[in-house]
Amino acid sequence: MLLRRKKFLLITSFVAFVTLLTGNPAGAQTIIPRAPDIAATSYILIDAKTGQVLVEENPDEPLPPASLTKIMTSYIAIEEILTGNLSLNDMVHISEKAWRMEGSKMFVEVNTQVSVEDLLRGIIIQSGNDASVAIAEHIAGSEEAFADMMNQYAEVLGLQNSFFMNSSGLDTELYYNTMSARDLAILARATVDRHRDFYPIYAEREFTYNNIRQSNRNSLLFRDRNVDGLKTGWTDAAGYCLVASAERDGMRLISVVTGTASEEARAIETQKLLTYGFRYYETHKLYDADQVLTSVPVYSGAESSVDLGIEEEVYVTIPRGQAEAMTATVDVDEVIRAPLQERQTMGKVNVMLGDELIYSGDVVAMRAVEEAGALKRFMDWITLMFSDAAG
Repeated sequence: MLLRRKKFLLITSFVAFVTLLTGNPAGAQTIIPRAPDIAATSYILIDAKTGQVLVEENPDEPLPPASLTKIMTSYIAIEEILTGNLSLNDMVHISEKAWRMEGSKMFVEVNTQVSVEDLLRGIIIQSGNDASVAIAEHIAGSEEAFADMMNQYAEVLGLQNSFFMNSSGLDTELYYNTMSARDLAILARATVDRHRDFYPIYAEREFTYNNIRQSNRNSLLFRDRNVDGLKTGWTDAAGYCLVASAERDGMRLISVVTGTASEEARAIETQKLLTYGFRYYETHKLYDADQVLTSVPVYSGAESSVDLGIEEEVYVTIPRGQAEAMTATVDVDEVIRAPLQERQTMGKVNVMLGDELIYSGDVVAMRAVEEAGALKRFMDWITLMFSDAAG
C-alpha cells in the first residue's frame, strides 16, 4: 500500500481566543503603514518573545558598538555567576590599568577591593570603563584573555558579525570592537531571557559609588514607563547608539539604533521604532506546551486512536487586527500503524496568516500505543484492504 499524507484542518478558531484576549472583533483589520524613517547608520526592531524582525535597515554590517560592548561584558559576568564560578559578594582587586581607564568611569580606586555586585552596577548603569576592565581581569586574568571569552560567547550565541578586542568598547587608534545591529538584538534578547533575576539592574536610574552619584545614560528610562533597559554607547567612530527594551500589554520589543547624531537623536529614533512596533503588531500565544491538536485513527494498535499535540508552547508575532486570517492544518500520514512511541514525531502543524506561513512545527504522539494482538491486527488489515480498494 502506498504511503499517503493527509491534512487535518484544525476546527479550533484562532479568532475566538484572539477576540477574548484583545477585544478586537473579527474583521477589524489594521492597515500596517510603512515603517518610520530612522536617522541612524543601522537599526533593527524585533519581538523579544518570537525573535521576529519587524523593522530593519543595514542590520548585518559590523560597526563599532562603543559601550554597547558592555552588554556582552555583563552577560559573561552573569553567566559566570549562574555557573557558580563567580559570586556577587566576591571582592575584585582594582589594577592600575583599570583605574587609569579613560572615558566614562565608575571611579574605583587603584589597589582597592570592590564587590562584583557593585562592579556590575558600575558597568550597566554608569557605563564604567574601569569597572569593565576590573571584572574582565578578575574573570579571565587579563582583558586580552577576557576578549577571547567574548568571542567564544559570540560564537555560541550565533553572533555572526561581532568581534571583540576589549571589554569596554573604548576605541583606540589601532583597533575597535565590531558588532552588527542584529547581533546586538540577539545578545539583548539572550540577556532578557536568560538573566531574568539580574535584568532589573538595567532599569535602575542611578547608582552611587565612591560618593559619586551618576544617572543611567538611557534617557528613555525617565521618559517611557514601558522601557526597562538596556544600554547606551558613544564614541567618535560609533556615533550615538542605544539598545532598548520595552514591554507593554504582554509584548516585549527590543530595538537597536547605531550611528545617530546625538544623545537626543538616539532616544527619539528608538522611540519611533518602539511606538511603531507596539501600535501595529502583537505577540500571540498559539499553543500551550503539550496541547492536544487533534486525534487520529491508529491501525494494528491496542488503542484505536492517538492524540497528537505539540511539545513546546508557541508564540507568533502578527499585525494587530489580522488574527481572523489565521488557519492551521495538521499534516500526517493517512494510515498510522502501531506500535507508536510516546513523543514520536507524526507530522507537522502549519499555521497560515492569509497566504503566509507563519509557523511550522512537529506534532507528536502524546502517548505510546502498543501493537495489538493477532486478531485485531488481522481485522485492521481487512479494513485497510477494503478502504484501499474503495479508494
